[in-house]
Amino acid sequence: MKVMPRTAPQRDPLLWLLGIAAAFLLVALHRLAIPSKPMFDEIHYLPAARRLIDLTRRFNPEHPLLAKEMISLGIRAFGDTAFGWRFPNAVLGAIGLFAASRALWWASGARSAAILFAVLLATDFVWFILSRIAMLDMTMLAMMALAFWQWALAWRKGGRGHLVLCGLFLGLSLGAKWNGAPLLVAPGLLFAWVRWRTLPPRARAGVLVARRAGPVPGISLIEAAVWLGLWPVVVYLATFAPAFFYKVQPMTLQGLIPWQGYMLQLQDSVVKPHTYMSRWWQWVFNIRPIWFLYENVDGAQRGVLMLGNPFTMLAGLPALVFCAWDGVRGDRLRLGIVALYVLALVFWAFNGKPVQFYYHYALASVFLVAALAVVLAEWWEAHRRWPVYLATGVALTLFVGFYPILAAGALPRPNSYIDYTWLKSWR
Repeated sequence: MKVMPRTAPQRDPLLWLLGIAAAFLLVALHRLAIPSKPMFDEIHYLPAARRLIDLTRRFNPEHPLLAKEMISLGIRAFGDTAFGWRFPNAVLGAIGLFAASRALWWASGARSAAILFAVLLATDFVWFILSRIAMLDMTMLAMMALAFWQWALAWRKGGRGHLVLCGLFLGLSLGAKWNGAPLLVAPGLLFAWVRWRTLPPRARAGVLVARRAGPVPGISLIEAAVWLGLWPVVVYLATFAPAFFYKVQPMTLQGLIPWQGYMLQLQDSVVKPHTYMSRWWQWVFNIRPIWFLYENVDGAQRGVLMLGNPFTMLAGLPALVFCAWDGVRGDRLRLGIVALYVLALVFWAFNGKPVQFYYHYALASVFLVAALAVVLAEWWEAHRRWPVYLATGVALTLFVGFYPILAAGALPRPNSYIDYTWLKSWR
């Protein structure tokens, strides 16, 4: 990802981004305990989190432990209730939103891009819904956002500490869920490529030990490989620490590496068709969502539809095309956004996992929203501001309009889903 030069330095939008994240947290916490019963995959992850509290035995072994450890912290703090189950992800959603917008600020230096990104990501439906359910994805997303924030800071400001933190959060992201695995190699590979490009030809023979070159002067390629390659793996393996203390079948050092292959085998073994299963190209066009909940519960008909914001998800597609075009012509930031989107999506296009769902698009959709924010910010800076007002207005209006089936609000009748399912494939 390119660090764009600041020809006209702009004020840091820190207070704006903090305010947006705080507002997001308040909305996410509103009626967080509804439904009061587990919904969708909470039925798998809640028992696993309870096992991590009493350390009895393995449960839900096909996934790493960190996200389930986060859920268990909520249960410890607030009790084994719906609020306790979901509180950690609500907090992580706000932290991840702030971190993602800070990453774009430090990468672009564009105040408007960072603010627009925060608003559009907060209202893209996907980020909000995953912040209100006790699943694994928000821990993965928040840790990845923190990693990218530190990565951008390392490029902008330099310093070993930011690389160390980047590697730490990359490992923690993988320790939550494997969805972000393809992106883990991006910081290290880009560091190597930029180091090679910025070294004079006569000095490239010593590329492994050279320090006086970009992207982070003072850090050799060998050291960068430690912080961005080896260190995340160590952190990831460390997230399995609680498993060594199970009362039944505790983990062993000898079994830790073979266990990773067993986890992969378990994930690939889920072959039973599901009503809402979908494929990557359906996610791109926002045509095959999944109902996390639709039933009469807590005194009313309620639903949670895992769907992307119809405007944001479709408007982001031409924004990606614009970014790709500018990237080919030399804008490395935009090229990086497109590359990361493709990398996150290709993982699922070629993944052998037979049963996939719309929420697997969550990571890729972050870069789609970033592309839209960058394009809108360019128009804003060029004083063509009516498209920006229109785009943010439509995104916010749709978020408010769909809010009842994003946050399990009370619906007026049993077939209220008809009011929101504009396409037959959404039902």
